[in-house]
Amino acid sequence: MKSLIKILVVMVVLMTMASCKKDSAPNYQYMPNMYQSVGYETYSESSAFANGVEAQLPVEGTISRGHSLFEYDNTAEGTALAKELLKSPLDSTQVDLDNAKVLFDIYCGICHGVKGDGQGNLVKREKILGVPRYDDAGRAINEGSIYHTIYYGKNAMGSYANQLNEKERWEVVAYVLMLKADLEK
Repeated sequence: MKSLIKILVVMVVLMTMASCKKDSAPNYQYMPNMYQSVGYETYSESSAFANGVEAQLPVEGTISRGHSLFEYDNTAEGTALAKELLKSPLDSTQVDLDNAKVLFDIYCGICHGVKGDGQGNLVKREKILGVPRYDDAGRAINEGSIYHTIYYGKNAMGSYANQLNEKERWEVVAYVLMLKADLEK
């Protein structure tokens, strides 16, 4: 009988402790400054920052992470220079043509067509006209001119520099050159 009473007392104590537990909020906060950071008002005067202002312009000449300096201007001279001098930093083993095809279909195929023949869906529906074929001898595209066009855009085509990182742009260039070679057969 005494053991039964001991078991009942232990159960009552455990039930009481379990009923006080509330999972939706912590019971105690140790060091609350670790949970709630000090808020600074953007563009406000503060002694915590070098010039007294939190949001500051980056240092001149800095380049964001994941980007590299592109030395060719968006001019006719820059295009000619890129066509002459710009070469892909990727060798054939670094190019993922399956990924390049996916990117090409998303960004380029709608106008240029999946074969690079200038017969994409927008051209077929006459929403946009004058999209050239990749094997057009008058254009004589190469990897430098293709990359420059992807980076800055040309005529009605906009820039894809924000949608594609540098490696993806070079992969698309390799895929366009492959399509050009297929069209020239």
